[in-house]
Amino acid sequence: MKRRAIIALLGGAAAAWPLAARAQQAAMPVIGYLDPRSPDAISERLRAFRQGLKDAGFVEGENVAIEYRWAEGQYERLQALAADLVRRQVAVITPAGTPSIFAAKAATSTIPIVFMTGDDPVRVGLVASLARPGGNLTGIGFLSTELAAKRLELLRELVPKAARVAILVNPASAAQAEATVREVEPAARTMGLQIQVFNANTSREIGAAFESMERERPDALFVGPDPFFTARRVQLAHLATRYAVPAIYVGREFAEAGGLMSYGANIADAWRQAGVYTGRILKGTKPADLPVVQASKFELTINAETARMLGLTVPPTLLSRADEVIE
Repeated sequence: MKRRAIIALLGGAAAAWPLAARAQQAAMPVIGYLDPRSPDAISERLRAFRQGLKDAGFVEGENVAIEYRWAEGQYERLQALAADLVRRQVAVITPAGTPSIFAAKAATSTIPIVFMTGDDPVRVGLVASLARPGGNLTGIGFLSTELAAKRLELLRELVPKAARVAILVNPASAAQAEATVREVEPAARTMGLQIQVFNANTSREIGAAFESMERERPDALFVGPDPFFTARRVQLAHLATRYAVPAIYVGREFAEAGGLMSYGANIADAWRQAGVYTGRILKGTKPADLPVVQASKFELTINAETARMLGLTVPPTLLSRADEVIE
């Protein structure tokens, strides 16, 4: 072959390489991730989600792409963000938190949805049953709301003289707020506790709620499950310590941020399982054929340093049951 022909052949091949790369990239499946928070609020959870994808054979940037949509605490944006993912024609949508899930559910009845929720998926109408979810939704449930009574018991054990407990919920997530109060009320009556509900769905309203608590003087605080509260966990832990209110939260992230005590599912493992389920759907499994996974491992975390700052003595029986004690 003549030199000029060889150069022309190589030139044509070089020109084709970018086209081939673009074609491969275009063929790469895309996951739509929808969250009411900001990315910095859940970095550990995202790592767990990507690990689950990897366990299922998918690595972001290599054989799968992820389109992230963040509401930055503005729940009213979720519907538009979900609709944008549908227009993007993603292969699967992974919404975190009940508000995101309902936004995704309203946006599409055909694109598979793998959700992560602290609510009972059957009770709130996401799936027909756990074993046979039906439709285009399945996912991971970690029972944040259903553990309300247990959290209240733990709080009472740590603060045995408590008679009045403040309940902090997010009114922007009405279904979850109502479910939390509904779960707490009968448990409080059984324990002879009075409860008072406080609402907050902005950083400023969290501050105002604690100012109100300073006037009302509750003996303890129960922080309800909500993605917004997870994003504001540092503020919540700081204010609870500042106003000397013993508080219990839904997950270990709060205790790590300085919160007194948390009890809930291993959230990182739930996100990992969601990644595995997402990978299975990318391989062709239908959501209706994947039973909803309910968390089975729950963690009690106690921040001993915060307890000392509040002048509390953690009972040895409680310490012995803790999965982690932060010193």
